[in-house]
Amino acid sequence: MDHFHYQDGVLCAESVPLARIAESVGTPFYCYSSATLSHHLAVFRQAFASIDHLICYSVKANSNLAVLNLLVEAGAGVDIVSGGELARAARVNCPPERIVFSGVGKSSAEIRAALYRGLLMFNVESRAELERINRIAGEMGKIAPVSLRINPDVDPKTHPYISTGLRKNKFGIPHAMALDVYQVANTMPHIEIVGLDCHIGSQLTQLDPFVDAVRRVRGLVELLIENGINIRYLDLGGGLGIPYREEEETPSPALYAEALLSELEGLNITLVLEPGRAIAGNAGVLVARVEYVKQGEEKQFIITDAGMNDLMRPALYEAYHTVIPVQLNDSAETSIADVVGPICESGDYFARDRMLPNMAEGDLLAVRSAGAYGFVMSSNYNSRPRPAEVMVRGDDFSVIRERETIESLMAGEQIF
Repeated sequence: MDHFHYQDGVLCAESVPLARIAESVGTPFYCYSSATLSHHLAVFRQAFASIDHLICYSVKANSNLAVLNLLVEAGAGVDIVSGGELARAARVNCPPERIVFSGVGKSSAEIRAALYRGLLMFNVESRAELERINRIAGEMGKIAPVSLRINPDVDPKTHPYISTGLRKNKFGIPHAMALDVYQVANTMPHIEIVGLDCHIGSQLTQLDPFVDAVRRVRGLVELLIENGINIRYLDLGGGLGIPYREEEETPSPALYAEALLSELEGLNITLVLEPGRAIAGNAGVLVARVEYVKQGEEKQFIITDAGMNDLMRPALYEAYHTVIPVQLNDSAETSIADVVGPICESGDYFARDRMLPNMAEGDLLAVRSAGAYGFVMSSNYNSRPRPAEVMVRGDDFSVIRERETIESLMAGEQIF
């Protein structure tokens, strides 16, 4: 469910016409619906209400401070993967006991910063990282709470770039080595074992991989408890997919919860979940203006003022995003077209071979499902300033990140 819909033929975010925002802030821009973000978080919390749980929003999906503030004020925690995301969590006053620090390459500076601020736990990815955390915690006179991220070797049946639970992936400690590493951790003077972590990938559209992973890690949790190692938190990561096509069906949080909870019955733990895309993905759109319509030999090219530097998912993953006009015209003819940007790359596109209403120079279009892994993955390729970000609440909107300027791009550069 989202709050982007047509009113009198004009696409609106909640009660605000996107054309009105375009007039005010220019294009391209990202627009997020606060009502959609709140609703998606509430649906997750309701789905898992029958068990002790903590929803830690995955900051890497969309790290804008306004988005984080909205979710943290609503009771969410955060899953972070860098010192920068830790700083963002601090800026929105996320309580330390709601912060989980994941990621395979935590630097010494990042570990120190997290221990100084406080956190629920580090999700530790290797024995080498475990030893580093123990050493740094000792130097600081602290005890570091940790869970070990276990790689269950489960095929998530998703794009290979966002698969994280196979033995060939860089993530986690192999399942077969888990007990040994836990036993080593249990002897470290500045480590407190608090949990077990497992995250197998992103944009999963089937429940079977989740169930397979839970079965594997549940057995490990029981084995650890038998060996005197206390596991209070079971972190099952995120990864629940969203529909990028109107006809696409993905499991709801309620079905997801039903599948997981049936496998966890009788286990006395607090469940930690790290949804990112499932909360933010369909809460945002990228709005662009048509610069040119170019007629090729086989199809049209709708050339917009947004490019792959603004939204790189299609270029990176060949990802599908629905593209729709901001202004409906029932009498408009349709034709097969590619929606592309101005970047000097053939991979600079948002849609290929789509049947779309004929558009003209100056028309607005919206790229849907752009609230996750959109702005956060944007760049300044071709020396292009990144777009503005806007949040809508009811019939009002606010710029939550100003558009970059060309001057700001060169501010840190000097001629030798």
